[in-house]
Amino acid sequence: MSDFFDELFGKNKEQSVEVGVKSSSGNNSTVKKGFNYSLLYKIPLGLILLVLLVMYMITGFYTVEPKEVGVVTRFGKFLSITGPGLHYHLPYPFESVNIVNVTDVRRVEIGYRTIKPAPDARYQDMPEEALMLTGDLSIVSVEATVLYKIKNAADFIFKVQNPENTVKDAAEAALRQIVGLNTINDILTSEKAAIQAKTRQLLQEILDKYETGIMVVGFLLQDVSVPPEVEEAYRDVASAKEDKQKKINEALAYKNQIIPKARGEAAKIINEAEAYKAARIAQAKGDVARFEQILTRYKMGEDVTRIRLYLETMEKVLPGLNKIIIPEDSAGVLKLLNLNQEKGGEK
Repeated sequence: MSDFFDELFGKNKEQSVEVGVKSSSGNNSTVKKGFNYSLLYKIPLGLILLVLLVMYMITGFYTVEPKEVGVVTRFGKFLSITGPGLHYHLPYPFESVNIVNVTDVRRVEIGYRTIKPAPDARYQDMPEEALMLTGDLSIVSVEATVLYKIKNAADFIFKVQNPENTVKDAAEAALRQIVGLNTINDILTSEKAAIQAKTRQLLQEILDKYETGIMVVGFLLQDVSVPPEVEEAYRDVASAKEDKQKKINEALAYKNQIIPKARGEAAKIINEAEAYKAARIAQAKGDVARFEQILTRYKMGEDVTRIRLYLETMEKVLPGLNKIIIPEDSAGVLKLLNLNQEKGGEK
């Protein structure tokens, strides 16, 4: 070791340093001052190694901000997660730490890319991602934004090679599946909110299945439209559907008008029938009561009652005629009934 330092500092351990000094008379003079480099050889080697060791150990201190967590690894293997504050780990290469921001919300765009942010925003369409097939075999262009953040830093670091591409591919697959279960009319009108919710749920299930450590905090449909190539045809279809809906509304209006009227007429007929029923029942009851009275009288005098009933019946059968009643057992009487004779004996 001493030979090495001899080579480094030179054979002579005592060397002079010439320093130029300007005297008050204006003449330059040279002053020789000697510096003994041999003092360096008097510092203990252990002290030097101790200083180097302390400097090496100091490199293990690290700070985690409030929005972050530290993922500590030992020889590349996950060891622990540390929260905000000052921490220490064994210096490299024994241990290392990855600082991960777990509170910031990140975004992934599907079907478009932001070229320039607001206020003068500019976007680029990505038709290979946006064009999708609906459940009724129609083509629709869907642009969406995925908002996510990290919920498990260890899984995010060790189980996902490219998080942004992973989220984009999973979101595109989930969106295509949900769009394929709906018709184009539902996607463009009433089912947007339901599609957003279902796609977010399915995307989260996919990410959890692969243990990505990512939590989806939002899924937004930015734009849903038909491709320009079929826009005119779709307008014709939409116009036809509007006409269809118009006819349906007119039919419903006529239905709402005619049904109450028919119900009123039906109620009227039912009421008349009920009244007729009540009248007939009352009349029948009266006939029964009258018949019972006649029956009582008949039993009191059967012959007289029979003759009276016969005469009343003949009055009803032959109304407005003069009638001559001849008993069947009449003897010596010519049974002649002049039907041409009118009342008062006039023909």
